[in-house]
Amino acid sequence: MKSAATAFSTIVALALFCALYVGAKTVISVDDVQSIRVDLDLSHVARRVDERFLSVAIDASLIAEERFMNLLNSPKLRTLAKALVPAFLRFGGTKQDFMTFNPRGRYFQARDNSNSAVLEKLCERLELPPLLENRLKQEWVLQSKTLLQEELEGKYKRSKFSEPNSYEKKAGIRVDGYQLGQDFVHLHQILQQSAVYHSTGLYGPDVSQPRDHRKDLLTGFLETGAKAITACTWHHYYVNGRDTSLEDFLDPEVLDTLATKNNEVLEIVESVSPRKKVWLGETSSAYGGGAVGLSDTFVAGFMWLDKLGLAAKLGLDVVIRQVLIGSGTYHLVDDNLDPLPDYWLSLLYKRLVGPEVLQAEVNMNSRPKKPIRVYLHCTNRKSTHYRPGAVTLFALNLNKNEVTIILPDHMANSTIEAFVLQSAEAGERSLYSRSVKLNGQVLRMVDDRTLPPLKGCELPPGEHIKLPGFSFAFYVLIEAQALVCK
Repeated sequence: MKSAATAFSTIVALALFCALYVGAKTVISVDDVQSIRVDLDLSHVARRVDERFLSVAIDASLIAEERFMNLLNSPKLRTLAKALVPAFLRFGGTKQDFMTFNPRGRYFQARDNSNSAVLEKLCERLELPPLLENRLKQEWVLQSKTLLQEELEGKYKRSKFSEPNSYEKKAGIRVDGYQLGQDFVHLHQILQQSAVYHSTGLYGPDVSQPRDHRKDLLTGFLETGAKAITACTWHHYYVNGRDTSLEDFLDPEVLDTLATKNNEVLEIVESVSPRKKVWLGETSSAYGGGAVGLSDTFVAGFMWLDKLGLAAKLGLDVVIRQVLIGSGTYHLVDDNLDPLPDYWLSLLYKRLVGPEVLQAEVNMNSRPKKPIRVYLHCTNRKSTHYRPGAVTLFALNLNKNEVTIILPDHMANSTIEAFVLQSAEAGERSLYSRSVKLNGQVLRMVDDRTLPPLKGCELPPGEHIKLPGFSFAFYVLIEAQALVCK
């Protein structure tokens, strides 16, 4: 039987309670496209995603040496994590393949009888002292280099694996999907007999992008194991982190590969287990730990924001970002636990974008590659700042020239609050910046426990939207009065 460790990639330790220019050959020149029309359909909700749609992973490399798990008790990291709730928290990455789940470990002693007040006091006691935090961060920099070298050399300390595709690559043995599904059913039966984990969800099989035998593996798994899982999970990365380029991060054709692969997965799931929810159980820009100098910079936001918009539009229920913290270069916070551009993007998404997916289309049918990409949702109803019926349009400009976005006539007079994200640096190195500006102001934490106010800029009614070159933005149409968003 498949070990309990292999199905618990989404089970969270106490940390969950405590926290939770570029002359590009593929980039279109839009010198002759200074304005575009965007069609918006507010008449119906196309899809609904989970309210925890944007979720995060913690790289399992943190527990390669357990002392680094103490970084999860950093007040700064807790502040950053708390701002992203509600969300699922997953342990991911290569080291997760070697984890063993211990249900009697010290992190799992606070159980059903623990209320929020007890957990809060427990979290306070576990808070990391500043001196220890600084020492661990310095040691983590060295540890990250060691882990990267081990990854490159293929050195692994144990022989237990949980992602089926990786099992063949690392152990030379092909996993049978039919048997894997039966193992999940067996594990589900064990969990149901547990007083603590009887209602725990199972998620699998965490296959990579469908290709060759992976389709058979997924099909076989669902045929025997679909009834045991809460959602079917697969992994997606756009490019190989070791040979990608800046141009790839801005290429509409690269961004569209998500749709191609996702449709293949959905077709398999729908044919074997109709209406089963599908998640991106692990995803980021580039596999292999990310692309050095790209995956943790401003340009990575184009892949991340487009993935959020497209994944929701395509019918994925949850997207789990690899990683919030950990080794590699695709993290949301750096080695000093300071937020990187993709963190600020994620935070704005959480605050402004609701789970109801509406339809928005760029009216540029004559162009095979559209350098402007748009998505539309109901505005997050938990935000008390906006009236019921507001909608949030988010847009990406993959080109260097400013573009004017013209909305339909019936929306032209709506008051719009704009949140425009641009690189904090100017010039040809701007896309490589590790800082970001919101409406012209560089975003930084006020202190380790305080995030800055993320203020929008109100546009006068009737004024067209100006989307700067190489930028992405959220636009809240405050007076949209969309009945489906009330």
